[in-house]
Amino acid sequence: MQNTLALILAGGKGTRLLPLTLHRAKPAVPFGGQYRIIDFTLSNCLNSNIRKVAVLTQYKSYSLDRHLRVAWNVVDSELGEFIISVPPQQRVSEDWYRGTADAVYQNLYLVQQEEPDDLFILSGDHVYKMDYSEMLVSHKETKADATIGVIEVTSTAASRFGVLEVDAKQRVVSFVEKPQVSKPHSTEAAVCYANMGVYLFNADMLTHYLTEDANRRTHHDFGKDILPKMVEEARVRAYEFRDENRKEVRYWRDIGTLDAYWEANMDLVAVDPVFNLYDEHWPIRTYHSQYPPAKFVFAEEFKSGRLGIALDSIVCNGCIISGGRVERSVLSPNVRIEEHAEVSDSVLMENVIIGRDSKIRKAIIDKETVIPRKTEIGYDPKADRDRFMVTDSGIVVVNKEMILR
Repeated sequence: MQNTLALILAGGKGTRLLPLTLHRAKPAVPFGGQYRIIDFTLSNCLNSNIRKVAVLTQYKSYSLDRHLRVAWNVVDSELGEFIISVPPQQRVSEDWYRGTADAVYQNLYLVQQEEPDDLFILSGDHVYKMDYSEMLVSHKETKADATIGVIEVTSTAASRFGVLEVDAKQRVVSFVEKPQVSKPHSTEAAVCYANMGVYLFNADMLTHYLTEDANRRTHHDFGKDILPKMVEEARVRAYEFRDENRKEVRYWRDIGTLDAYWEANMDLVAVDPVFNLYDEHWPIRTYHSQYPPAKFVFAEEFKSGRLGIALDSIVCNGCIISGGRVERSVLSPNVRIEEHAEVSDSVLMENVIIGRDSKIRKAIIDKETVIPRKTEIGYDPKADRDRFMVTDSGIVVVNKEMILR
């Protein structure tokens, strides 16, 4: 892995996650209480022994840059290791990144300085566990020019992904971005190979294709331009996802929408969670705020009705549940639940305060939002839509600007 470099694409606007991306980049959105979304890809890199990682940032990168600085200053620069944030350099033009391929093309100077044999291109907004070193071994053994990480999805869901067709030796013979109709790769089940957004390239070969693409009128996108052309001309192979989560069902989530984000958080609070955060074999790193331990106060259920309790929930440091009730929810650091408040099936981000006698259900509350006392959210769809954002499945999303308004 010493001759391998990873570039993590973290510059997209993340418009489908608004308002959570109103003030932050999508990979910096909090997830699972104390993590940021990008922590999962970075943890995969570290656990796979990739010690040279550049995070390509662009929009609203302040909180992401800060997180990388405080949480990921863990490698040894004296050994040539780094995890760094790289904004657009404008070395080849005055444009911001015009697409995923252009983001890498504009940073070829960085690649050339490191002189890697192989180059991982990764997404910064997926949640999964994967040993990239095993993918590199397969890439070398098959003498591939490019290897694409793939996961099986149903034919009905395939239209949301790049879809690959492969031959008997796993060589990719077709790559189509978000097709309306997909041909199953297995006759036994109606499943297709979908692109995971995990790519491994021979560095020299990728440089050639990126340079060629930069001089053509294209989308400058890996899925739409680079990979389909390489499939026609080079040796491109599929690598089926090997899950380090060690559960019966393989776990990979693209949490690019509010509904998907809420569902992925709810996965974590199950009695037997689909995604295991407590696996010492595959630790997920992040920054831990210097808060005191969580506290639950008032055991006066029969005297005054006050009972500070949390059931089937994740509760982070600094939280105080003061005579309120929390069920099936994720509480980020330093959240306050005041007397007689009820919170269920919700995600509360850092420094949120739920006022006395309030009732919150199926909601995402952004950081530093103060919910006034006796507020109800998630119970009256019409009233919620008048004040907040409500998704198609009925998840209510609230930030402090909405409350102040």
